[in-house]
Amino acid sequence: GIDAVGWIFGILGVFLAIQASRVKFIFGPQALEVAIGKSEEELQKTENVFVGGENIWRYDSFMNWEFWWPNFPVLVYFKESQTKPEGQIHFFPVIFNGKQVYDVMVKRCGSSQNSAPKQV
Repeated sequence: GIDAVGWIFGILGVFLAIQASRVKFIFGPQALEVAIGKSEEELQKTENVFVGGENIWRYDSFMNWEFWWPNFPVLVYFKESQTKPEGQIHFFPVIFNGKQVYDVMVKRCGSSQNSAPKQV
């Protein structure tokens, strides 16, 4: 019942807190990179466990990107053609300042096709 749901959300919360402290999304001038490490000195490039290859994607390969949900971003989606020509889909949780990430994505990749944070 409710206790099981509480445990699931509690475990998810702990997992995301741990990931937020060790997974780094690096928005470089030409590409988005995902690295693992608690400090700049410890950052390690990792291989993508789902599709292989490095976790680095050029912005010019992005076919589309979206924030779900724009007013309360929880998940970022992007599709890129660098991994495979027909496009590879990626998701990552928003475990950081969503507005800041949105602004960087617009600057580096251009406007999203379907969503945008609404100004309040």
